[in-house]
Amino acid sequence: MIRRLQRTDIENVADIWLETNIKAHDFISEQYWRGNFDAVKEMLTQAEVYIYEDESGIQGFIGLNGDHIEGIFVRRKVQSTGIGRQLLDFVKKRKQKMSLTVYQKNTRAIKFYQREKFCIQSEGLDEDTGEREYVMKWMG
Repeated sequence: MIRRLQRTDIENVADIWLETNIKAHDFISEQYWRGNFDAVKEMLTQAEVYIYEDESGIQGFIGLNGDHIEGIFVRRKVQSTGIGRQLLDFVKKRKQKMSLTVYQKNTRAIKFYQREKFCIQSEGLDEDTGEREYVMKWMG
């Protein structure tokens, strides 16, 4: 089931955010993600966030800021089971267009977004990490 984030979900969702970022972005210091943990928990309360929950609990979420996807995060043990696609399909029904940024070294995510009809529009540099990134867009 996909539903809107509730305040009681914040700790669980923030833990998924941390675990997933550390694993997916091993080219960035783990300390960077840990250092942003509290700020992210605060941002979650202000963003448009949808969670995927099953009988085992919260398994993933997607965060949006307007038409910009801030990220899709799925627990490692259930990645590649369709949860990310379900979350993305859920928001595609609510948006005419969307954009996102993704690190160039995160080739798994780039392939996922390309399969989901996102196209690379430009590239740039994440000033906080020094890593190259792509801006990708989807038009409904």
